Amino acid sequence: MLHAFSVVYWVFAMATMPVFFAGALLVFVATVAFDRRRVAVHLYSCFWASFYIYANPLWRVRYQGRERLPWRGPAVIVANHLSLVDILVLYGLYRPFKWVSKAELFRVPVVGWNMVINDYVRLRRGDRDSIRAMMEHCRAHLARGSPVLIFPEGTRSPDGRLQAFKDGAFRLAMEAKVPVIPVAIQGTREMVPKHGLLLRRCMEGRVKVLAPLDPALFPDAAALRQAAREAIAREVGEAEPPATAPAPAERHEPSSSGEHTV
Repeated sequence: MLHAFSVVYWVFAMATMPVFFAGALLVFVATVAFDRRRVAVHLYSCFWASFYIYANPLWRVRYQGRERLPWRGPAVIVANHLSLVDILVLYGLYRPFKWVSKAELFRVPVVGWNMVINDYVRLRRGDRDSIRAMMEHCRAHLARGSPVLIFPEGTRSPDGRLQAFKDGAFRLAMEAKVPVIPVAIQGTREMVPKHGLLLRRCMEGRVKVLAPLDPALFPDAAALRQAAREAIAREVGEAEPPATAPAPAERHEPSSSGEHTV
């Protein structure tokens, strides 16, 4: 039964995406002249993504601590990553952040077009020029008062456990002297695990925005990274440290998932 529902649900999602994008384009055209941060089109995208949560009778999401996220003001938001559905539930925070995402997704019809008009940040992983451009793009957003949202694990967890965090997001926060805001996600993997689209069971998702971390209180990016990871680990019930540390070559970039975004 769930398999049949999965097919119907994803066909419905694909069929409605062009309609929602037409609305996003109208919002963009109507507001781009005076909305430098593109807040209006991002909030429309939040509704667009959240619609797929509202429309699914098997999905429920509870939010806590949303007030800790700024409406205007720079910050680096970091979240753990369990499932494709994480993208939808994080949009449900309804705050004007900018995603950092895999460059290839910007070429995907409809989804990628929406990413472009939202001025999200693209990254071609392993390409030093792309990494430098991404860092500059993030700094520009922070300078304009827009938070950036990054998955510091770099990809979805294959087993639901918290992976090692990479340094990039925390280096960015240290350099820009902006707070890091950890976000803990729970309950999404059970519905749509990595390497799958079939809906497996009902979802009771939980998203909790944790207390901001001031980079001035930490000696370096590694210490800030560890504090953010420990905060999320405590919230999701994983107190032990990561099994492996990130390789030095990977510490150039605020890594993000290759799977998003609406």
